[in-house]
Amino acid sequence: MAAAKALHLCTPSLTFCSKSKSLKSPKKNFVTLPCYPRIKAEAAASSTKVSTQNTLTPSQFRVDILSESLPFIQKFRGKTIVVKYGGAAMKSDHLKASVVSDLVLLSCVGLHPILVHGGGPDINNWLRLLNIEPIFHDGLRVTDSQTMEIVSMVLIGKVNKNLVSLINKAGGTAIGLSGMDGRLLTARPSPNSANLGFVGEVAGVDSTVLQPLINSGHIPVIASVAADKYGQSYNINADTVAGEVAAALGAEKLILLTDVVGILEDKDDPKSLVKEIDIKGVKKMIEDKKVAGGMIPKVNCCVRSLAQGVRTASIIDGRVEHSLLHEIMSDEGVGTMITG
Repeated sequence: MAAAKALHLCTPSLTFCSKSKSLKSPKKNFVTLPCYPRIKAEAAASSTKVSTQNTLTPSQFRVDILSESLPFIQKFRGKTIVVKYGGAAMKSDHLKASVVSDLVLLSCVGLHPILVHGGGPDINNWLRLLNIEPIFHDGLRVTDSQTMEIVSMVLIGKVNKNLVSLINKAGGTAIGLSGMDGRLLTARPSPNSANLGFVGEVAGVDSTVLQPLINSGHIPVIASVAADKYGQSYNINADTVAGEVAAALGAEKLILLTDVVGILEDKDDPKSLVKEIDIKGVKKMIEDKKVAGGMIPKVNCCVRSLAQGVRTASIIDGRVEHSLLHEIMSDEGVGTMITG
């Protein structure tokens, strides 16, 4: 069966605990499998496992899924995966729960996930509540001192702690951080600071802040706010932060959750998804104007992280439920994977 496409079906009925080797499952009715042709065919061929109605018991279903997931778990076990979280997956409570459960599951089977987030919609909501109209320049938020104060409060005090709470509630052990904590990130002003205000770039990452947390099985959750060497706070693009953190840690994989299916060969044809491409190929697509607009910064972020030692970088559709699990636990993935 396609393990990655079905593994999330187990998640609600399994109770994982990092301090226990037991798996507990409530009793359920038999599960029919009309959506999985291969499962159905295999089930029909095995009279010892299925009834004449082509059904599997919940326990048999879970065992098969976990068994087929083994090669992917072995491949990524002990490896660091940096996930940038934003877009539609952040706006929808249903998709948020999907991302959280995926992170906890990956942590429980031995991967080291790190979550980096922004929070544009929440920032806009609070600005409007305070009668401040959000202003953007070339797609980036213009951040004066008043806006920077609100950005810090929302990202660090609200969004970050909400995500930490959700991960902990789901059975993980999350630690909330911003770039300012322990000087995890050092910021510098954007070259276009005259127009953007306190919008910054990543000048450096201190990976020693994260390594003990990773080694102890914690899930770091990082808000994309940092300060420069003088203590001035800056709002930094979360894609950029994720890419630089991944590079500093020598991560196995960088994953950007977006509101598009990935890189398209034809931007007007959503079925023309490019499943895998190397740095040379994606640069050629930018030159040919096949990659344009808001996708260019995401692609450049991936290319920069790959150039600094990250093994692979993927741009995937955060609007698809459990897309994170699909990307890691399957050969085909659900977006575009860029290789060095």
